[in-house]
Amino acid sequence: MMGGFFIGVSAAFYLGILTSISPCPLATNIAAISYIGKRLESPRQVLLTGILYTLGRTVTYLVLGILLVASILSMPAVSHFLEKYMNRALGPILIVAGMFLLGLLGFTSFGPGMSAKTQKRFESGGLLGAGLLGMLFALSFCPVSAALFFGSLIPLAVSHHSSLAIPAIYGIATGLPVLVFAVLIATGARRVGTAFNRLTAIELWARRITGAAFILVGVLYSLTYIFGIPVLG
Repeated sequence: MMGGFFIGVSAAFYLGILTSISPCPLATNIAAISYIGKRLESPRQVLLTGILYTLGRTVTYLVLGILLVASILSMPAVSHFLEKYMNRALGPILIVAGMFLLGLLGFTSFGPGMSAKTQKRFESGGLLGAGLLGMLFALSFCPVSAALFFGSLIPLAVSHHSSLAIPAIYGIATGLPVLVFAVLIATGARRVGTAFNRLTAIELWARRITGAAFILVGVLYSLTYIFGIPVLG
């Protein structure tokens, strides 16, 4: 039992890292931290800005995950349905999530819109504005981040009946890569561009491998729990 939960927590951490280094969220994060940092006088303020911006994103993912999972598990009818059909539903969910990760499916980004005037107001708000900006940007889901969050993290947390630990690990993991770039920007590191390019290359292969693995596992789950072919034993 504990071994299965540890695997679930490890998977949540990996999904959080992959979400954070996906092109759309990572580019947005670095641009926001860099822009706000230009308005501040000391590296310490830039670092605090990066920390609060990262904390804003982390808390948003954390709260959203906890609310969704807790709501699903608290409804007896839904909880009973999931207990009975979760394995059947998981196969198609993983296949669709894998197709999004591989770019075979897509949709326009969604989330709360924000005008340029409102964005500038948050950007000029210093440390507090950085945290609020992080929260708002976290709610603007791209196809990859939406697939990882809604198609992978939420089913994972529900399957382990974890409304706190797994969403918390995911939320923390989404902030770590951004925090690293905040430190690099604050210290005036000249290798930010190089680090970004390398991380983008790593993310591309990690996303492809993860997408292929999702589709493979989804097919195995579908064959076993939908079509009754015991390929999983």
